[in-house]
Parts: sequence; structure tokens; C-alpha cells
Amino acid sequence: MIKFISALIARKIPDSNVSRNSDAQAFSRFLSYWWPNWRWILLGFTSIPITVGATLLLPWLVISIVDDHLMKGQFEGFSGLIWASAGVITLGYLADAVYTFSLQKTGQLAIYELRKELYKHILSLPRIFFDQRPVGVILTRITTDLEALGESLAAGVLSVFTDLLKTVALLGVLLYFSWQLTLIVLFILPVIYFISNYLRAKLRLYYNLTREALAHATGFLQECLNGVKTVQLYAAESKVQKQYEAKTQHFLHAQSRSNFYDATLFSVIEGITSIAMALMIWYGAREILDGTVTVGTLIGFINTLNRIFVPIREFTQQMTVFQRAMSSLENIEKLFREKTDVALSEPQLQNVITKKLKVFENLAFENVRFRYSPDSPYVLEKITFEVNKGDRVAIVGATGSGKSTILRILTRTYTNYEGSIRINGVELSSIPRGELQRLIALLQQETYLFEECVGFNISLGREAVGSSEIEEAARYVYANEFIEKLPGKFDFKLLENGKNLSEGQARLIVFARAIVGKSDLFVLDEATSSVDSVTEDLIQKAIERIFKDKTVIAIAHRLSTIRHSTNILVMSNGLIAERGDHAELVSLNGIYAQLLKTLEQQQSSTLPETGHAQ
Repeated sequence: MIKFISALIARKIPDSNVSRNSDAQAFSRFLSYWWPNWRWILLGFTSIPITVGATLLLPWLVISIVDDHLMKGQFEGFSGLIWASAGVITLGYLADAVYTFSLQKTGQLAIYELRKELYKHILSLPRIFFDQRPVGVILTRITTDLEALGESLAAGVLSVFTDLLKTVALLGVLLYFSWQLTLIVLFILPVIYFISNYLRAKLRLYYNLTREALAHATGFLQECLNGVKTVQLYAAESKVQKQYEAKTQHFLHAQSRSNFYDATLFSVIEGITSIAMALMIWYGAREILDGTVTVGTLIGFINTLNRIFVPIREFTQQMTVFQRAMSSLENIEKLFREKTDVALSEPQLQNVITKKLKVFENLAFENVRFRYSPDSPYVLEKITFEVNKGDRVAIVGATGSGKSTILRILTRTYTNYEGSIRINGVELSSIPRGELQRLIALLQQETYLFEECVGFNISLGREAVGSSEIEEAARYVYANEFIEKLPGKFDFKLLENGKNLSEGQARLIVFARAIVGKSDLFVLDEATSSVDSVTEDLIQKAIERIFKDKTVIAIAHRLSTIRHSTNILVMSNGLIAERGDHAELVSLNGIYAQLLKTLEQQQSSTLPETGHAQ
């Protein structure tokens, strides 16, 4: 049945890049979430015979009432037939109600499971996925597209099957009544099919455009709201307003076109239905005058014909809804097709790797090259170095020299590197994401704090982290010095992204978050930039403590950090131009020596030292 419904709904549309196979795949995925709720589906299907039976029985009761009683003036048993008709109608409506409720229940449960699975899948995607897409677009997929799917496919995906059964059964009744009248109906049905198929293709095209336009408008709106302070600071409100109006204008155009074809489809079907009914009355009246058809038969035929157009109208309306749903389902399927971060399928291999990575011992880069795309130039060339447990490696160099790219490759933000990167002898691409997250703690410029208490923002709700571990981590990075002064201390509720804290305080909480995870290797990316002077000293003390106790790779911009590193890598144009400890590099009187002079000049001109290496 999946293949039948998929073939019926998912066709290749000339004006779209949607293929039949991708539609069928997406639709089959959606149906796979239905089958666990088979009890509700079974309940719905048990009501189908009652619905179809009531649909077939009613015309016979109408014929008997008219021909055997009203036309002959015989009213014996008349009331019984009336009550029987009322009972059949009531039974049919109750069966329809059970069918609709069970499918709605099944559909909403399926959407619930799909939403959970989609969210889980999104969380498992690599960080580069989120770097390349606006948050608003992803949010639209999870909310608006799923909601559209729930309102459409969840409500009537199997109604197509029921409407088809009703149509076939009622056509059989019409043939029994009058094959001549039925031929007229059979002539009209292909006309309805070809018109609705043409309009359906247009609907699908504009629903796709509508969804895309809405996603881009939502993404732009989310970006503007996040940067509203910058927009207001530089008086760019009118410019932003015009850009948003342009994006919503695209949405309005696509939505208006889809509404036009939706209304056209409904009007055409209603018009054909009315014409068919008029033809039946005209032709049936002639047959009655000729004595070949009884009045009851004509009434029963017209009643049945009217009932046969009900599922046809519903089917065409469902086609409209299905096109909107399939457009949303296509967008959701695209998300599911995004490759997640590494997850090993062989449990034995995963166990072996987990044992090797139990404690960090060694990191080795060997001839690593990297470029953002196959047709772009390399931004890293022949990067080779080692980091052993307890080492403190500083990476310095000018802006654009490749410092941050090395760290992003190590934390697997970028995965398409060439060469070899091994941790404890295990290739980076083979390490399960959970193991990599346990081994490496990344401290970078950007901080994000949740709208929760301070304690939650340090532990992130991890069950293994108790209150004592939270407090210990805060003391380790000197965050306790300001946390103890907050109302409620670790229970102090933060605003969105920690807006009721200074930048430096937020950075210290993120440091504590990394410490509480008990990672073996700490990666620092400009971790002390853009902080206030009040907490800058605490941050530097925290970094010095981390440098003393942990294995560290850091993009260094402070003289104290650089001088206390066991190994310094000097980057220039994607290459390691110089390497060694502080004394060795100074004696070379090369790039590092020049960089050091610049740093000394910058930091001697500010108290306390706040200079940065560019």
C-alpha cells in the first residue's frame, strides 16, 4: 500500500527538481513512523467496511421509500424504512468519526516521533553544518514544516485509500442502476483527473517556493533580532526593513500563486460536479417520461452520484494538502540526508578504539592539508607536529595564517582534511564523536549560556556532575570569586546568553564547564579576547593554571602564555614557518622575533597588558 500511495502522490514534476524516488523515499520514511501505532490503524480500518456498507445501503433504502411507498401511496412499513435510513446515516457518521479520530491519533503520534528523531539527528550533525546555514532556516524546518506535515499527511494520508474504496463501490451501484448514466460519469472522471493533475503540479511548484521563501525570511529575521543592537547603533533600521520586505514579498508572491491554483482546483471540481448533476437530471427526466427509469431510481442515482463526488472532491482537496505536505516532507528529508558526525557501526571496533582513548597520550599531525572546497586554494599545507601528554603548545601568527583552521580540524568542525591526524594512534575520522568530546575541551571567543541557573550552565545537566564537582570547577578557574557574590550563588538564574553577566564572567563559566568535563586535552582559541578589565586578570590566572596542569594547544596572544609554552608553532600563509621554544625562536631572529617585538610594544603601551597578536 505504501508503494501505491507513494506512486499516487509522489510524481516527477517537470518544473521541479523533485524526483519520484526522493518523494517515495521521504514518504516511506514518514509512513515508517506510523506502523508502531498499528492498534490505532487497525481500529481505523475496522470502521472502513461499516462506512462503505452504509454508503452502499442508503441508495437502496431511498429507492424503496420512493418507488414502493411514496409513488404507490402505500405507507405500511414506511416509518421503519425512515428509521432504518436514519440508523444507517448515524452508523456511517459514527464509523467516519472513529476512522478520522484513529488516523488523527496515529498521525500525531507519528509526528511526535518524527520530531524527536529529527531533533536528535540535527544535534548529531557536525558543527560546520550550523556554520553554513542560518539558524532561522533550521528552525523553520523543525517547526513550520513539521507543523504543516502534521496538519496534512497526519490527518488524511490513508483517507486516499478509503475514498478510492468508496468511489469504486459507488460506481458499482451506479452501473446497477443505469449503465447509460454511468457512462456519462465515467467520461467526466478522466477530465477531472487530467485537470487536477495539471493543477497539482503547479501547486507543488509554488508550495516549494513558498517554503523556501518562508525559511529565508525567517532566517533573516532571526539574524536581525540577534544583531538588533548593532542595527540600531548604526541606524540601519530602514535598510534592514527594506531587505526583510523584499524577502517577505517573495513569500507573498509564492503564497498568492499557490492560493490561486488551490482555488482554481476547487472551483473546477465544483463546476464539473454541478454540470454532471444537471446532465443527470436532464437525462434522467427523459428516461422517466419514456418509462425506462423510475422516479426512485433517478433519485437514488442522483443521491449516489452526489455521494460519489464527495470523495472525489475530498481527494482533490487532499491532493492540495498533500502537495503542501510533500513540500515540507522534502525539506525534512533533506535534513535527514545530511551526514552526521562519525558513528561507528561495529561494536567490537568501537570498544577497541574506546580502550585506546581512555587516557590521552599523544596527538600527531602528519602532512595535513586543507581547503574549504575542491576548487579553492589550500589554506593549510604540510602541517606536521606532535603533542604529547603534558605539553603546552602555542600557535602564533598573523591573521589568516591558518591558526584557527588547525583547531577547527582537530575538533572536527571541518572534516575534509588530507593527510593524517591521530590521537593515541587512532585516526581522527574514526573516533566516535562522544569520545572526541570527552578527550578535547574547546575554549573559544564565542560563549553561549542557557537561560538557566549558573550551576546548570557549568554542568549542562550531565548526570555524572554533582554540586561538589560544579563548585570545584568554578574554584579551579576562579569563577567562584564572582559567583559567590551573586544572589543565590550557583542557583542564580541567567538571562538569555548570560546578558546579566559581563563578558568576562560568562567566559569564566564556560571555562568551568570545560574543567568539569574532565577532558585531557584543552584547546584554546583566542580565549581571552574581548573581555572586561575586571575579570581579565581572573581569566589569565585561570589560563595559566590550565597551562600548568593540563595538555594544551592554544592560539596564544599573550607574552606570558607564549613564553611558558613547551613548543611554539609560528604560522605563515598556511605553513609552519618556525617551531621551537621561546629561546630557540628568539635566537633565529625571524618571524617569531618580529612578532615578539610587536607584542612587547603593544603590551607595554597598556596597563594591565591587553595586547593581541593578529
